[in-house]
Amino acid sequence: MLLIIACYCLLTRKPNQFPPGPKFLPIVGNINILRHIKVLKFHHLLWHHISKLYGPVVGLKFFHKYVVIVSSKEAIREVYSRDELNGRPDGFFFRVRTFERRLGVVFTDGHYWENQRRFSATTLKHLGVGKFSMAKHIENEAEELIKEFFNKAENNESFYMHSAFDISVLNLMWVLLKGERFKLSDQRLIDLVAAVHKNFQVLDMSGGILNLFPFIRYIIPELSGYKELVDTMRPIWDFLQQEIEKIEENFNPQTEPKCFIEAYLKEIQNHKGVESYFTYEQLHGICIDFIQAGSETTANSLGFAILYMLHHPKIMKKVQVELMSIVGVNTLPKLSDRPKLKYTDAVISEVQRCANIAPLGIAHRAVTDAKLDGFLIPKDSTILCNLYSLNMDEKNWKNPTEFMPERFLNDDGDLVYPDYFIPFGMGKRRCIGENVAKSSLFLFFASTMHTFTPYCIGELPSLTGIDGISLAPKPFKVLLRRRF
Repeated sequence: MLLIIACYCLLTRKPNQFPPGPKFLPIVGNINILRHIKVLKFHHLLWHHISKLYGPVVGLKFFHKYVVIVSSKEAIREVYSRDELNGRPDGFFFRVRTFERRLGVVFTDGHYWENQRRFSATTLKHLGVGKFSMAKHIENEAEELIKEFFNKAENNESFYMHSAFDISVLNLMWVLLKGERFKLSDQRLIDLVAAVHKNFQVLDMSGGILNLFPFIRYIIPELSGYKELVDTMRPIWDFLQQEIEKIEENFNPQTEPKCFIEAYLKEIQNHKGVESYFTYEQLHGICIDFIQAGSETTANSLGFAILYMLHHPKIMKKVQVELMSIVGVNTLPKLSDRPKLKYTDAVISEVQRCANIAPLGIAHRAVTDAKLDGFLIPKDSTILCNLYSLNMDEKNWKNPTEFMPERFLNDDGDLVYPDYFIPFGMGKRRCIGENVAKSSLFLFFASTMHTFTPYCIGELPSLTGIDGISLAPKPFKVLLRRRF
C-alpha cells in the first residue's frame, strides 16, 4: 500500500513553483480536460475557460509534456520579449510538414532560425516588400480581383465569399517566391489553397497526441490524425517541387535573382561544398511557411471582414461613405489613400480583434528553465499565448463582445492602437510578412466595399468560425451589387 501511495505521489507531483492548474492524474497528467472541447468547440475557448479558473499563467501536463497557457497582456508581452521563452516546440507533429525534419522559419529557433530569418527578411526587402514596387503588385492584384467580381455581379451570380480572396492573397506571396502570378481561375491554385485551409484545420498548436506518441501513426494512422495531416500536406509538397524544378531548368546563378526562390538557389550555389544552412530541403521548408502563413490568415481575415459587414450594414455604409468621399467615383482605392481612410482601417482592426483569426498565435517553447510571473517554466515546456483572452479582456476593452470600430479612433478621429492589440505578434518573432499582410488586407477590403455592396443569400451566416491554427469563416454565399 505504501508503495502504491508513493508511486501515486510521484506521478502526480508538480515541479516546484510550477504555475497553478488542475491536478495531474497519474501518467496522463491533464489529458482529461480535452474532453471539454466537445462542449466548447474551440481550443482557445478551453484555454480561456481554464485561465478564468486558475489565473493568467496556467500549468498543464499532457503525459510527459508540460504546456503553459498564458493569457494576461503583461505575461504575453513578456513571453514575446524574452529569448529564453522564444523557442519553437519540437517533435514529430511539427516536423511532419517539413519532411520529418526541423526546417523553415516558423517552427525553428536558435542560430539556424536567426540565419534563415535574416536572409529571408533581407531578400524580401530587396524584392520590394515595403516599397513602391510591392504596392503596385498589391494594387494590380486588387484590380484583377474587382474585375472578377464585376463579372459575377453582371451575371447576377451568387458565389462563396468566404474563399473569394484566396487566390489573390496567395498570388502576392507567389509574386515574391517565383516572380509571377496565377489567373484567379487556375485550378491548381484553387486546389492548393483548399489543401492549405484543410491543413490549418487539422493542426493543433499544442502538438496533440501525435507529438506525444509518434509511433501511434503506425497503429492508428487515421485516428491519430497522421493520415489527414500528410494528405493535406502532399498537394503543397508536390506543387512546390514542380515549381522549383521549373525555375532550376533556366536558373543562372550569375544573374540578379528576380524572386525569392532564385535568390535562395543562388545562396545554395554559393555555399556548395561547405557545411551550410542553405539546402534544397530548407528552401522547400521556407516556401511551405510562406505559402501557409502568408496566405491563410489574410484570406480568412478578408472573409470575416465581409461577414461582419453583412451583420453590421450601418457600419458597412459608413465605410462606403468614407471611401466615396476620399476615392471618388469610377476609380479604385490606392494604398496612398490609406492614411485618409481612417474609419475603414479601424473597421479592419476591429475585425481582427473580434474574429480572432489566430487565437493562439504560434506556440513558443522555453529553451531553458525560466521564471514567468513568479512561476517556474521548465525547459522545453510548450507555451501557448491565448490572444483570444487578450482581445476579449474587459479590462482592456469596453464591451469586448460588441463590434465597435470606434474603439480604434480617438476624439480627433485619428487611429490609435493600444499595446495589447498584437494581431501580428511582437518581438523577434513578429510576423515577417506583416507589411504585405496589412496592405493587402486593407486594399482588398477597401476595393470590394467601394465598388460593391454584398447581399446575403438565404439566412444570415454565423460569425462563429471553423477551429484550427487559424479560425476560418464557415462557407457563405453572397450577391454583389455594383455601386457605380
